[in-house]
Amino acid sequence: MEGNDQAVWIGPGLNAYGEFTGDIYVPANADSVFNGRGRVFSLEVQGTRILAGLGFTSTRGGSSVNAAQGYYQSNDSGNDWDFITFPLDEKADDSCDAASIGPPCDIEFEYGDTTYIRTRITVPEQSPPYEVDFYDQTILSVNWASGLLRSRDNGENWERIFLPPSNVSNLNPEESYGWVSVTPDDEVINRYDPRFDNNLLGFGLLIDDQQRVWVGTASGINVSENALTAPVDRIEWRHFSWNPESQEGLLSNWVVTIRQQPDTDRIWMTNWITDSENRDEYGIVYTDDEGETFHQFLEGVRANDIGFFDEDIYVAADNGLYISRDDGENWKRIPQISSPNTFIKPDARYFAVTSTEQNLWVGTSDGIASTSDGGENWEILRVDVPLSGGNQYQPDAPNVNSYAYPNPFSPTQHSVVRIKYRMKNPGPATIRIFDFGMNPVKTIRVPTVPSSGSYETAWNGLTESGRIASNGTYFYSIETSNGFTNGKILLLD
Repeated sequence: MEGNDQAVWIGPGLNAYGEFTGDIYVPANADSVFNGRGRVFSLEVQGTRILAGLGFTSTRGGSSVNAAQGYYQSNDSGNDWDFITFPLDEKADDSCDAASIGPPCDIEFEYGDTTYIRTRITVPEQSPPYEVDFYDQTILSVNWASGLLRSRDNGENWERIFLPPSNVSNLNPEESYGWVSVTPDDEVINRYDPRFDNNLLGFGLLIDDQQRVWVGTASGINVSENALTAPVDRIEWRHFSWNPESQEGLLSNWVVTIRQQPDTDRIWMTNWITDSENRDEYGIVYTDDEGETFHQFLEGVRANDIGFFDEDIYVAADNGLYISRDDGENWKRIPQISSPNTFIKPDARYFAVTSTEQNLWVGTSDGIASTSDGGENWEILRVDVPLSGGNQYQPDAPNVNSYAYPNPFSPTQHSVVRIKYRMKNPGPATIRIFDFGMNPVKTIRVPTVPSSGSYETAWNGLTESGRIASNGTYFYSIETSNGFTNGKILLLD
């Protein structure tokens, strides 16, 4: 998710939600997403300019694998889109095989005054754009196998930017370097090869307000003062990695998300564990001196994103939303978000955080929530069918008094089934669940609701005695001050 002053842009479908209109926008000419196999892996929004990194699910060796598709860019708030093809190397000569070393099978490149070789990246598999960013006409894209890519002409032409080997702390053109690659005969050679060096596997990306470039990999964080403008063979990097012998620095080596705290020099990043000996930690860190020192927070928490709103810090994590109102000294966890009308499931994962001028927005595995008052009150946006019938994807859906979803419902897969109904007046409600023989299974009493409108109540598939209900058809009855309405649920284990 990414926000601007007009809307919140949301993946994986390249939708936007208008804060002032309440409309969900579906791009008319983004066919690669809406009529094709693509989906949004990354977003960057600045004013009216929107850049989306696209990928798709491919199959290799009988397994599903993420693959790169390209990019969509709009300069008019999403009214028109231009597709940018993902850059890949040309395929090698037919005489090349896995044991081939050097040109024409590998590609030569210059860094400083030294010539090196790198392996070709000729297929889109393992290279979806995990993060994108831009400054003026320069676009950066960080990818797993393809590493860091740069276009200085708004996507017309692309260059591969070379990152330091995992075992060095600086990369500069005055020195010579050795990247590790291994042949099928177990010969170790100097070749730039993401299969054998975790610092070449890109995941996080940020262009900060000083035009420094930050790249997170599976082997730490890389910082460059000149990666936006310098020729490829003159770009310099500083590389910081997790040190198991130190109590300071990064918590672990996999740097997933990188964010700058507004109006400060603080660069925050999420750390995920990678150590085979389990010596590292999940958590978040920040640096305000370009990586010389790091401050550690939320150790043990698998954080997915970091956001800022009204000088507070928000962290979306697997186990809830964390808030700090004192620059990280203390944290409060919100395990579940609810609104007067609906809720986010208790076991939902929290993936994304962004903000607009009006609201903080949080993306979860069970919908999107927004707050304008620091989390005291929430509005929840979910893609469902209104009782009045129809939405963007099902415009011909009929009017109903109630319905249950998902339906069929699996307690193990979905955790809860939501029963949606209308309250014409304030008051209580009672939902009764019956089996196929009309024997009572569960009664759920809803306290008095404050106003009319649509509401949701959840059933977790348990009977009054706490057992999981058997497979079969169940009926529900909703009693309100306006009378009764009924429906049915198909439960499948």
